[in-house]
Amino acid sequence: MEPLKIGVLLSGSGTNLQAIIDAVRDDGLPVDIVKVISSRPDAYGIERARAAGIPAVALNRDVYADPLAADARIVEELRAAGAEYVAMAGYMRKLTPVMLDAFPDRVLNLHPALLPSFKGAHAIRDAYEAGVKVTGVTVHFANEDYDKGPIVAQEPVRVEEGMSLDELEAAIHAVEHALYPRVLRWVAEGRVTIAPERTVHIA
Repeated sequence: MEPLKIGVLLSGSGTNLQAIIDAVRDDGLPVDIVKVISSRPDAYGIERARAAGIPAVALNRDVYADPLAADARIVEELRAAGAEYVAMAGYMRKLTPVMLDAFPDRVLNLHPALLPSFKGAHAIRDAYEAGVKVTGVTVHFANEDYDKGPIVAQEPVRVEEGMSLDELEAAIHAVEHALYPRVLRWVAEGRVTIAPERTVHIA
């Protein structure tokens, strides 16, 4: 089976990128990361990509002054690298139709809560402060509605009595690092389909 060629979009430390890199190396994940693109030039994820020999591009705030032009540039980079799918891994920019139309139903996003609850950039803290007893991680297809695309997989995380916010964040990230490679394997194996009613099914 030919590996699935993916581009990874990130904005920060790149721990989920590292989880994918490790799964390719250690677990035979049939994925080839052909490009990493960061929305910030100081994102440590760029260093992780370069250390793994993956071509990486760092953009900056000026590029995003025109979001449509920014996505057009990203699409050009991804297509030139041969990307078939896009994996958002802590990417803190909203996608425009330019990106979504270039990769229809082929852009995955990872969210640190059980959608549709706790959307947005502070989902872990919001869930913690709401006092929920169970939160978790969601992998979904991105669309024009922020954190609202078809859900591919979810994994719960219990908020134990006395758990600190930092401890909850660590538990969430541990689940992310396992769930995202698992979903990418399903996609690479052709097991993921979206029904006409926009629900996702795993064969």
